Amino acid sequence: MKRKLVLLTTVAAAAAWFIAPVRLPGQGRGGAPAPPASPREGARFDPTGYWVSVVTEDWRFRMITPPKGDYASVPLNPEGRRVADTWDPAKDEREGNQCKSYGAANIMRVPGRVHITWQDDNTLKLEMDAGTQTRLFHFGAGQPPAGEPAWQGYSMAEWEGGPVGRGGAGGGGGGGTTAQSGPGATREAAARGGSLKVVTTHLRSGYLRKNGVPYSDKAVMTEYYDRTTEENGDSWLVVTTIVDDPQYLQQPFITSTHFKREADGSKWSPTACTAR
Repeated sequence: MKRKLVLLTTVAAAAAWFIAPVRLPGQGRGGAPAPPASPREGARFDPTGYWVSVVTEDWRFRMITPPKGDYASVPLNPEGRRVADTWDPAKDEREGNQCKSYGAANIMRVPGRVHITWQDDNTLKLEMDAGTQTRLFHFGAGQPPAGEPAWQGYSMAEWEGGPVGRGGAGGGGGGGTTAQSGPGATREAAARGGSLKVVTTHLRSGYLRKNGVPYSDKAVMTEYYDRTTEENGDSWLVVTTIVDDPQYLQQPFITSTHFKREADGSKWSPTACTAR
């Protein structure tokens, strides 16, 4: 009887050893990576610095003011075409609306430079020298402010894709203005992945192009910002923009805009809005 009791005790101990939890890498001391303390620390890439637009497409719509009625490739509905055909830059000037083509739904398409900084740990600030416009990207829950819509609307931002946690995506989001460059930076960016997604509402009606192609105050704009670094050290910011407007568009208007990083702000040249 005693021998049986010893045998049963031994078997039970062995079974307990086999079913004991296995310590996996990352458990125990340190555990899972802590979530980032702020959107700035958890950035999927560093968007800060000076960037200049490089116009490689739609040159005739972006570098010069097209004639009235030239709204090729914009999916306007009949009402949108009717409004575009009434464009009157002199009227805009008289009414103080020279900035109608510098609103959020078009400002990234206006040739010029963008200076991106962190206003605080939860807010990215984009300053454009074209039209001296400023956009703020707010991370976290929030609602558009009460009051009249504005040229730049209200923008809510979030990081999408890529690893999360300190030591994952957070390492490159410190908000400094020093560019990552070289093959090492390319591999680092590829390992992180991810995009900055921005949704803008509360827009004042304006122009998708300088020649009066309209968007309304009902428009919602969604943007995706991605950064790449080439083997030669050149760094690019690619902005994909989707404008949905139930009043003037038959379907979403989608564009892709490219910016190249500059070493400093020596070429920064603020200019006022113009209607023509």
